[in-house]
Amino acid sequence: MKKLKQGDPAPDFCLKDQDEKTICLKDYTGRNIVLYFYPKDNTPGCSLEAMTFTRYKDEFETYNTTILGVSKDSCDAHRKFIENKGLNITLISDIEKEIHEKYGVWRLKKFMGKEFMGTIRTTFLIDANGLIQKIWENVKVKGHVEEVLETVKGL
Repeated sequence: MKKLKQGDPAPDFCLKDQDEKTICLKDYTGRNIVLYFYPKDNTPGCSLEAMTFTRYKDEFETYNTTILGVSKDSCDAHRKFIENKGLNITLISDIEKEIHEKYGVWRLKKFMGKEFMGTIRTTFLIDANGLIQKIWENVKVKGHVEEVLETVKGL
């Protein structure tokens, strides 16, 4: 699959959220979407990122923007993560890596000298017309959400 870039149409998907409700990208036509991929629920970096998106959710909403987090965790794991961390954002379960592969974020990683396949922490900003406006790859959590919000304000 070719690598996605700014200006490309965002690949559509339909998967379950934490409440086992089907979420499809096309359901959000007319809204901006922050689609962020993270490795695992209830881990330090992923918790910080989700809690920061939660903290700024209302401000994103004022700019017609919905936040959708995606990981390979189950719907049940997402519900527990939301309860444990007091989150108010939508988390999508991609156990089969369907969206991960469409968006090119399931790739070879290196950690402590070992190579393995895993989720590359990546955020896509998709505009109201379904086009990718910005891609942040290999995201460092600190300051990331604020940077995404500033970009959304400029749309």
